[in-house]
Amino acid sequence: MRNLRPLSSRTKIALAVVVTAVLVAPAAAVAGTRFPPRPGTTVSILPPGQDNPSIADGVAIGRNTAIYKTSGLGPGGLNTAAAAGTEARYIDPVDLVDGQLPPGVTITEAQGLNVLRRIGENLARAGLSYDDVITMRVFLQNPADQEKMDFAGWNRAYRQFFANTSLATGKPVNVPLGSAAPAPPMVANPARPSRFALEIENLPVNGWLVEVEVDAAYPAHHE
Repeated sequence: MRNLRPLSSRTKIALAVVVTAVLVAPAAAVAGTRFPPRPGTTVSILPPGQDNPSIADGVAIGRNTAIYKTSGLGPGGLNTAAAAGTEARYIDPVDLVDGQLPPGVTITEAQGLNVLRRIGENLARAGLSYDDVITMRVFLQNPADQEKMDFAGWNRAYRQFFANTSLATGKPVNVPLGSAAPAPPMVANPARPSRFALEIENLPVNGWLVEVEVDAAYPAHHE
């Protein structure tokens, strides 16, 4: 049974508009304020007045835009030093230091990094990348020792791969990992998908705390 708690709330070309800001798919023609977008393009509407917003308010999808939808993916069981079915099993060992998580990095945050790498691999097999993502759905389960999901930990993991560039300059923005001082993101990416997050009572695999599915738009040909 799902315990629904919506916590809702894109990619290389950004433009400012008088009232709001929009972000356009990589390689897509700039649509400006034209709605609906031209065929084969998408336009994300971003919250006004923010230089590095986390997510889009929404995404408009032009006619004949090719969309790829992933299945729900959870973290891979890469940490063979931990028992099968445990939360620690789904930490990527590359994130461990001397066998331990870095200071302040939560189990949800670590699983989020693992999941998002799997998302990147999935997209690459389909000829896409992180900056093609336009929509994301996130399902979180509370860790064994907590009463609710760790949304802050998830969001730190998310910022390592998405929404980590300045709209004004296009340059990467430092982001935190655990309690460490903000540092360059693992993947610099201007994409800010529309997104929702739900707390789920039980995810389908024992030990999972995070499951993610995304929609990505194939870049239009240059005009």
